[in-house]
Amino acid sequence: MTLSSDLDIGQYLFWGLPQAERMEVFRRLRALDQPVFVPEQPVPFIKGGVGYYALVRHADVAEASRNAAVFSSEPCSNSVPDLPRWLAVYFGSMINMDDPRHARLRRIVSRAFTLRILSKMEGDLARAAAEIVDRVVAEGPGDFVSQIAARLPVQVICDMMGIPPKFHDMVLRRTNVILGNADPEYTGIGTGFNRLDVARGLGRLLHAGFSLNRLAARLGDQRRKHPTDDLVSLLVNGEERLTPQELGSFFILLVVAGSETTRNAIAYGLKLFTDHPDQRALLLDDFDGHVVKACDEIIRYATPVIQFRRTLTQDHEMNGMQYKKGDKVLLFYNSANRDETVFSDPETFDITRDPNPHVGFGGPGPHYCLGAHLARREMTVMFRELFTRLPNIRSVGEPDFLLSNFINGVKHLKYTF
Repeated sequence: MTLSSDLDIGQYLFWGLPQAERMEVFRRLRALDQPVFVPEQPVPFIKGGVGYYALVRHADVAEASRNAAVFSSEPCSNSVPDLPRWLAVYFGSMINMDDPRHARLRRIVSRAFTLRILSKMEGDLARAAAEIVDRVVAEGPGDFVSQIAARLPVQVICDMMGIPPKFHDMVLRRTNVILGNADPEYTGIGTGFNRLDVARGLGRLLHAGFSLNRLAARLGDQRRKHPTDDLVSLLVNGEERLTPQELGSFFILLVVAGSETTRNAIAYGLKLFTDHPDQRALLLDDFDGHVVKACDEIIRYATPVIQFRRTLTQDHEMNGMQYKKGDKVLLFYNSANRDETVFSDPETFDITRDPNPHVGFGGPGPHYCLGAHLARREMTVMFRELFTRLPNIRSVGEPDFLLSNFINGVKHLKYTF
């Protein structure tokens, strides 16, 4: 189906529109008979393609997620155009792989995300959250993202990897550049996409990837010689182990995906509980009874990761739509999580929603987020600490959103307590 100009979600400036306007466009797309084809926007220095089909309904996103043999993550899932080799060396992690390569890497790294390991981390998570709130009490309120939401996930991931505290701020800055690679605040480029600005932005992106890769490589070398009990030691010294390149790519994936998703969920959570005092009162009336569903409802409503790409390995029919081998599709999780055929009153924030089959962690199938349990635990300990220590905490004004078609990010959020 051809795309009318008022529904063109492929345009760069579409992602700078107010969120309510964007979600209205996705509502109209869900109402169409079949997925629309979106022309691919050219990016200087990166070879593009003709376009992609936008999968906006929950049924399409869920089925494509399950059927990895047809809807492939190779050669690239985290970018509309294929990653050139000089970027793939840093960002070509296991999310851009199918089985058996994906299964091997996931099997190795999943050792760090078992419920037993995560349960042992509860005390460390609680202490980290308490330290963050201690600093906030001493400093006073400012930017909720930089003072609170971004702090806990980065600290947790760095502690898991055994990265010394002196590198935590650097990791956070590099993460901002990687996921904010279309936002002028993080790239220093304008919105015109001229070749000079794009070259500068790509240079910053490469530098960020190189810096994190080098940090992981140095740590891997140290742990091979002197193992400890951290995650890097586990990944480089087991019977099955990561190569230096695999370790670097995994580390970038972990700090980017593991920190960015949770940080945005925490930021959105404060905004949502401020805008919906009835839901906040419900949570505080029985925190332990409601917090698990509350975390999932925040993830559904905010959907921190907007989309991932898949590529058809063969001709295929799905839900009445014929696809050809080589077609690209984008799985729009933000739209699937508001699908009226699945969620009653999808625009309503309801922490008692049950069932809540959201696809905020990537949908069912082999690429379901490894860190889903960790994200829920981080959100739980952070909200428990905030609402216990700062019972009057609330956001002020509207968030400053990231300009991105990939991450539904909050850059800044004013707050008070």
